[in-house]
This record gives sequence, C-alpha cells and structure tokens, in this order.
Amino acid sequence: MIEREKRKAYEVDLGAEKIIAAEKNATKIAVEVKSFLGSSRTYDFHNALGQYNVYSFFMTEKDPNRKLYLAIGEDVFEDFFQDKDTQMLCNHYHVNLLVFDTNLKIVSKWLEN
Repeated sequence: MIEREKRKAYEVDLGAEKIIAAEKNATKIAVEVKSFLGSSRTYDFHNALGQYNVYSFFMTEKDPNRKLYLAIGEDVFEDFFQDKDTQMLCNHYHVNLLVFDTNLKIVSKWLEN
C-alpha cells in the first residue's frame, strides 16, 4: 500500500522482490492485475491506464526504486494490446506489461516501456 500523509491511500495488488532472469538482479516491483472482463476492452483499458498512471505518480514519490507493471492475460495481450493505438499509448505513458498465461498462472512476457 502506498500511504500519503492525511490523504487517501492508494493500493497496488502486489508489491514484491522479484528476480528477473534477464537482468540477473533482484528488482523491486509492484503489479496491478487487470482482468479486462467488462463489456468493452477499450473502457477497461481506459480505467487501467488511469489507475496505472495514478499509482506511478505516487510511487515516484514514495518508492522511486520500485518498478510498476500492469499484469494482463495473454488473450487480452494478443487481442487488444497488439493494436497500434494501444501500443502507442503504452509507450507514451511508459506502461510496463507483465503478460501471463491465465491457465498455467505463469508469466510469459515482461515488456518494459
């Protein structure tokens, strides 16, 4: 949880020490998991992007060494996040993605922007 003095607390789903094999170093991360189960993936993306940016803003102040990721299922990644406009928005807002296999519950991709 990211606490602010006398203000609303902002909470990210998971904060952890994670070993990223490609880096071979321990990296502090925070992960916001989104399911994209609403009637509109575009609407779900707008909500996720806004929430990601709010968390990112407060994390730079409270825990600047922690890296934030938006976790999404492989199906959402393939169906929605491969769109050129979605990719441009993720690049613009520096959205790091953690893509996972929803059946096996394993991470399949770490994408940093």
